[in-house]
Amino acid sequence: MRLDELVENFEFLDNWEERYRLLIDLGRQLPPLPPEAQVEANRVEGCTSNVWLIHDIKPGNPPRLEFQADSDAFIVKGLIAIILMAYSGRTPEEIQATDIENLFHQLGLSQQLTPNRRNGFFAMVERIREIAAKEAA
Repeated sequence: MRLDELVENFEFLDNWEERYRLLIDLGRQLPPLPPEAQVEANRVEGCTSNVWLIHDIKPGNPPRLEFQADSDAFIVKGLIAIILMAYSGRTPEEIQATDIENLFHQLGLSQQLTPNRRNGFFAMVERIREIAAKEAA
């Protein structure tokens, strides 16, 4: 699913129970990280749930970053799916230029997520931006 389709789907759904269900379904579609990737070095700090994030550099001109992530919480896995739609497969420059805050508001997540989940969401975003900045250097 593309981000514009996700925004349309969220706008189409009438209530947050249905939107949460969609988030959980998005998370269920994520491929699980192998156990060897679920280590402390890959854990995202600032998330209440366990979240692990890994990346790979796809060669090309310019190179692109591919991300994989997983969590032990269903809603968080859905948030990961959104983040991966926004960032995975992009160049470091595109990652730095992505306005995730606007997407967060378009989806209505700013009103519906607990402060801890919101902080976790942006901790994942910050980790991805740090990786992109390092790869761009």
